[in-house]
Amino acid sequence: MSMKQIAFLTIMLFAASTWAQAPAKDAAKPEPMKEAAAKPEAMKEAAKAPRKPRRWSEDARHCLELTSNTEVIKCAEEFL
Repeated sequence: MSMKQIAFLTIMLFAASTWAQAPAKDAAKPEPMKEAAAKPEAMKEAAKAPRKPRRWSEDARHCLELTSNTEVIKCAEEFL
């Protein structure tokens, strides 16, 4: 067999196995009505929560002066 024939057979086997598995993925999807009903409620709750201003541009080097790694991490998380 030549390289072209081997490559062609490999591609065809891959395509056939992918095509054979496609219907099984569709059957495992959850019902869209239950998902759609839950999303607006979660979005409303998230919109009500107060947002902290992002502090990306501020300097967080003062956190490095703290004594333990845990304190440094907690201080630096405010700037993420």
